[in-house]
Amino acid sequence: MAVSGKRVLEVESESATALFRVLSSETRILILSLLSHNKMNVSELTAALDLPHATVSLNIKQLVAAGLLLVEYVPGTHGTQKLVSKRYDEIVVKLPGVAVEAGQANVVEVRMPVGNYRHVEATATCGLASDTRYIGMIDEPRSFFEPDHVFAQILWFRSGWIEYAFPYNVPFGSRLTRLELSAEICSEAPNYDLDWPSDITLWINEQEIGTWTSPADFGGVAARFTPPWWHTDQTTHGQLKVWSVTGEGSFIDGERLSGVLVNDIDLPGRTHLSVRLGVKPDAQNVGGLNLFGRKFGNYPQDLLMRLHYEFPEHHRAAQLR
Repeated sequence: MAVSGKRVLEVESESATALFRVLSSETRILILSLLSHNKMNVSELTAALDLPHATVSLNIKQLVAAGLLLVEYVPGTHGTQKLVSKRYDEIVVKLPGVAVEAGQANVVEVRMPVGNYRHVEATATCGLASDTRYIGMIDEPRSFFEPDHVFAQILWFRSGWIEYAFPYNVPFGSRLTRLELSAEICSEAPNYDLDWPSDITLWINEQEIGTWTSPADFGGVAARFTPPWWHTDQTTHGQLKVWSVTGEGSFIDGERLSGVLVNDIDLPGRTHLSVRLGVKPDAQNVGGLNLFGRKFGNYPQDLLMRLHYEFPEHHRAAQLR
């Protein structure tokens, strides 16, 4: 039975290690090659490879466990036969780090994985996890310094702050006119609590942009991207919030936060934008925070920054000459 159509598997770098281990076998590579255009049963694969049936079955089992093969049971001449097919034609491995994209005209988008922070001060309850496992130990601030922290898809702490360095990629000679930062975020309570306010503050380039009060630590139900191993009696999702700093002031979801202007954070000579999210120790509601990556919560995105810019008139005139 023929199969057609290009099918691509996208793999995060943390998951790629196990996948590469499976692909390191010449026998398993040959099996994938034989299945490029047709489904085959185990007997046909055994004959084509000239290997013992048990050896072929073991290698098929490993490829199935890695998600690379699909097994179907169909009626055969003597009962049921097992048909094997290849699920993908191409594998794309995403390396950890920052993605920078040019979106609409005069806008630069920067997508920052939540685990790619540069500084953190956290107190329990706290922790972090990828989409497959906890990283380090729960309620242990030292876990935030594990090398695997770059793979985090959720992180949380009761008080403290976390800081990111966003590349400042607007063109030379341009002027920043608007900055937007969006994140899925909520409070942090033991397990979860739908009545748990937390005063979460944003700083950009050491300027305090303002404080937003999260109403709750949301849990109890599975979100769109809750991993199967994660218990729903824990935090599962947040709210998608958008901060903006403009020439008129600073806002969250259009509601004014402060009088900090975009010119206050657009400092000459900066190579990056420092972004800090945290809960002040003297806040009225010290209710912590949760941050969600694109493979946790309800929104398939990391921290997303949009930098709007324009060129001064004299610069634009020089370009036209």
